[in-house]
Amino acid sequence: MSAINDVAIITRRQLLLLSRVPEVLIFSTIQPVMFVLLFRYVFGGSIDTGQPGGYVQLLMPGIFVQTVAFTLAGTASGLAEDMKKGLIDRFRSLPISQSALVIGRTLGDSLLNIVVLAVMGIAGYVVGWRPSSGIGSVALGFIFLLCFGYALSWVGVLVGLSASDARVVQNVSFIVTFPLTFLSNAFAPTTGMPRILQYFAEWNPVSTMVAACRQLFGLENQFGATAGSFPSENPLITSLIYMLIIMAIFIPLSVRKYRNYAD
Repeated sequence: MSAINDVAIITRRQLLLLSRVPEVLIFSTIQPVMFVLLFRYVFGGSIDTGQPGGYVQLLMPGIFVQTVAFTLAGTASGLAEDMKKGLIDRFRSLPISQSALVIGRTLGDSLLNIVVLAVMGIAGYVVGWRPSSGIGSVALGFIFLLCFGYALSWVGVLVGLSASDARVVQNVSFIVTFPLTFLSNAFAPTTGMPRILQYFAEWNPVSTMVAACRQLFGLENQFGATAGSFPSENPLITSLIYMLIIMAIFIPLSVRKYRNYAD
């Protein structure tokens, strides 16, 4: 129970930081809303998706997944800043669980995503996004999104603990997230890509997550070279498998990295 209390305290600290530094919450929501508006009105007229309701229906699940994928960068840079300020050294002097800091940070960053996704959902509704499925399926889609962001935050923990400077951490994080999000089906159907890129894009964890959200939101998925494959036929199961694999790999690595740093 002591370890659980320690994690709860660190998570509460993360949430209190939002009230003390509201700029974090403001800019965390402004950026994805800007993506919604830019893609909706700049590219929306030039991409024919064949979806009822137009490009915005295809766009919103992709923007949602891209936003939670950027949790990786936020967790990594925040942890690097804490290291630079000597926060870890301060926690070492306290009788708390050694892994409480990293677990609490991932939970706090995941809870921030609730607010960000809510704001994005409102922005999407304003520009014409209308899920055609029931409220239960839509809610399940958002739960999947939060779980995906939480899984990727553990990648961010390892990146944040492995680099010595917050600027380096941010660059590394974007090098990881940008290829995953843009070489995917998030913003356009993969059918127009070269065949070899279609295989990468459609087996990409971001693509399967986008496909899962589209399915839950009542949209029809469009697959190219890998149509009929397991991910294209079972995006929900594939996304869940990817999340479990990511956490199974990166949680032990991140906790061990933190403990080695603390020692």
